[in-house]
This record gives sequence, structure tokens and C-alpha cells, in this order.
Amino acid sequence: MERSQATKLIKEAKLSKHLSWEEIATHVGGHPVWVTSALLGQNSMTAEQAAKAVEILGLPAEVAEALQECPMKGTDTIVPTDPLIYRFYEIMQVYGGTIKEVIHEKFGDGIMSAIDFTMDIQKEENPHGDRVVVTLNGKFLPYKKW
Repeated sequence: MERSQATKLIKEAKLSKHLSWEEIATHVGGHPVWVTSALLGQNSMTAEQAAKAVEILGLPAEVAEALQECPMKGTDTIVPTDPLIYRFYEIMQVYGGTIKEVIHEKFGDGIMSAIDFTMDIQKEENPHGDRVVVTLNGKFLPYKKW
């Protein structure tokens, strides 16, 4: 099940059952803000949390599976216009999902810090055209579940 479909079912069930986010969070066993965020697709739940969420909402197991996936957080609709910066945007459009999946597979649900971070740019000479080598090195920061 697509995560967006799960979110739609969660919102519909919440309304039809006249439940508050706080009531659902109490049943799930987490902070209302974090649980709401997870239910809306911005955080991933443990199997136990997801099972409790679908139990109170009366939803199928496929929704619980979707709640455990590492989500795509936020959106960005502004496209840069500088050609060099745009190429980095293009790289993220093409490879961003892959980068996210590989990082999540190796580290879990979290981010690479842009605060505890270094970057190196090198020129690699190549007979077919010089290459740009960009190294991004950031500390992994797991998302806190609360």
C-alpha cells in the first residue's frame, strides 16, 4: 500500500470514529505530536506502535506495514535557476530517493547532519574531460521517537 493511501485511510478512520490525535496517541503509547506526525507520514513507527494504531482505527494490516516504512519527509517546490546549483537539484531529483533508501538501509530512520558536516570538492583529471568530485560527510542523526 502506498504511504499516501495509508494516510488517507488513517484520516478517514479518525473522523468516522470521532477520535482525537491525543486519544490515538494514548492508545499507541507515544507523544501526541510525534504519533500524529507518524500517522501523517512524516515518521516511521515500530511494529508494536503500528499495530496499536491500526487497532484503534480499525484499519487493515497493510496500513500497519506502511506506518513502519521510512518516510519521505517534507517537500521542496522551489527549483534553483543557477545552472551549477540546478545540477545538484537534478541529482537529488534523480538519485535522492536512492540515497535515502541506501542510508536508511545502512543506518535506520534518520538524517545526515548539515551541522556536524564537512564537504570536499576535488578536481579529477580525466582524458575524456575533467571530473568534479564532491564528498559530503555528515554525522548520522537518528530520528527520536517520543
